[in-house]
Amino acid sequence: MSNTITETNFNFPGQESVYKGKVRDVYSLEDDRLVMIASDRLSAFDVVMPKGIPYKGQILNQIATKMMEKTSDIVPNWLEATPDPNVAVGKKCEPFKVEMVIRGYMSGHAAREYKAGKRELCGVAMPEGLKENDKFPEPIITPATKAEHGDHDEDISRENIIKRGIVSEEDYLKLEDYTRKLFQRGTEIAAKQDLILVDTKYEFGKTADGEIVLIDEIHTPDSSRYFYKKGYNDRQEKGEAQKQLSKEFVRQWLISNGFQGLEGQSVPEMSDDYIESVSERYIELYENITGEKFEKADVSDIDNRIRKNVESYLKA
Repeated sequence: MSNTITETNFNFPGQESVYKGKVRDVYSLEDDRLVMIASDRLSAFDVVMPKGIPYKGQILNQIATKMMEKTSDIVPNWLEATPDPNVAVGKKCEPFKVEMVIRGYMSGHAAREYKAGKRELCGVAMPEGLKENDKFPEPIITPATKAEHGDHDEDISRENIIKRGIVSEEDYLKLEDYTRKLFQRGTEIAAKQDLILVDTKYEFGKTADGEIVLIDEIHTPDSSRYFYKKGYNDRQEKGEAQKQLSKEFVRQWLISNGFQGLEGQSVPEMSDDYIESVSERYIELYENITGEKFEKADVSDIDNRIRKNVESYLKA
């Protein structure tokens, strides 16, 4: 198996602090910049799996970079540069403590809630008579509170976000506006690749001068679900599962092996062969989403490669 990066312990020039998320490690520098490293960690049901996935961090970082570039004309973002395949550098922001989830189709979590008889998600009504993977009449925004490491994100309504003072009403309306614009652009980008952007999540932060910007990742297989457009209607009519591009295939494998992140459940053993197959699926995702061939970075000494590239960039 290829080398993976699952832990980072860097000490960059001017470093002030480090935050380690489920997948990304964020190094805060004294000049109001952040160094974000996309690790090869795999998270599902808000649980980090024991083994890393080769090239996953590179794939997520490079898709997010391309998508930030393709949306910067409609929504400002935090990104400044990508000095290494696994690294993004950008403006330090105060993150909003909500994830802006937007759904164009009734899939994944929304479908599971619907099957359980619920017709409302995060205070938003879901119409009667829908089948799993049907398109909603209009995309719906279903926010989630941003969990601390190891905790679960929780659904929350727009009203509760404002009522509890998690986000001011003025800022929240801006987040909703940006979320709809990004989803529309993402839908257009996906369509060019014969894909359907089913649902996704966006995270936002506020810069030191008060500007709201897009942060973290965008339109990656970890944050988004895609269907293949070809055959979508036929599969819906026949009641067949949709062919999709996302990490849902990992979630389904975990569910079939008795794990959904619930108390008392143990993560099933992932064999080296299965890990390799997940890596291959992520590469397939990259190539389908971007329309470009994936070029594997040198992983013989990932830590040293990242350190050299970041330090060289910061000196320049």
